[in-house]
Amino acid sequence: MRNCLRVLPAAVVVTTTVALPLASGHQSKDQPDITVTVKSRGELQPGEVALLTVHPKHDVSDLHVHVFDRDIAGFEVAERTWRVLVGIDLETPPKNYSAEVIALDHSVQTRVTVPLRVLPRQFRTRKLTVDEAFVNPPPEALERIAHETAELNDLWAHSAAAKLWTGPFVRPVPDPANSAFGTRSILNGQPRSPHSGADFNSASGTPIKSPNDGRVVLAGDRYYTGNTVMIDHGLGLFSLFAHLSEIQVKLGDTVAAGEVIGKVGATGRVTGPHLHWSVRMNGARVDPLSLLAVLGPESGRK
Repeated sequence: MRNCLRVLPAAVVVTTTVALPLASGHQSKDQPDITVTVKSRGELQPGEVALLTVHPKHDVSDLHVHVFDRDIAGFEVAERTWRVLVGIDLETPPKNYSAEVIALDHSVQTRVTVPLRVLPRQFRTRKLTVDEAFVNPPPEALERIAHETAELNDLWAHSAAAKLWTGPFVRPVPDPANSAFGTRSILNGQPRSPHSGADFNSASGTPIKSPNDGRVVLAGDRYYTGNTVMIDHGLGLFSLFAHLSEIQVKLGDTVAAGEVIGKVGATGRVTGPHLHWSVRMNGARVDPLSLLAVLGPESGRK
């Protein structure tokens, strides 16, 4: 059994369907197959989002997927229809992987395997000469940076156990993205971490809308990202917005899709106004535009 995705332009959403037999240890020989559909923006590559739709033809009480050394919870969208969002981190090595779908029917557990072939992806590299202050922070800022990094990593790791988002994800601003996800930057001859979000060429003061329902888990100033808002959408899915000129929500607020959370600005370590949007999916750094492709308005998906 192999993934039969074809090479297609990035804007095209492709779907692969695999019919899988039940695990041999299942107690009933009369149970039919499980069907798994894998939907993605294009080929499965680092930084992409894969939406698995699982149709067990028997009732299950819980379903999750183990892949990339992570356990990812599924969510039921209709009778005997479950979905699982799988993020492929931008530094995932290209090779063949297996996603183990684990369905629980009260005391009976069914395990089936779906092949996921991650293909190589070439991210662009840019070389820039900037003010040295943007490359190496002063010694007095290092303690603050370490504290903020630890706090952010802790937030990424503690998402709501329930799915908080509803309906399709929407763009936070109407403007096009002008800085590619995954870009490797060399600043003043020094390589930096890959760009883990998408930058939008929006004017200062442009309203920023929440891409979906969720809870605000961070709202404040950070050394690198300036005025920052982070939203937990539940089930390990987060949105982070950076460099805002104004924050219009507070910690603990519940927000809805399309609700204004702040305004575009140029705070933090930036050279001009724009919106930076990062998405984390169970720890994986993924392209926000890939999320919009599989769960945006045009996808027709919940």
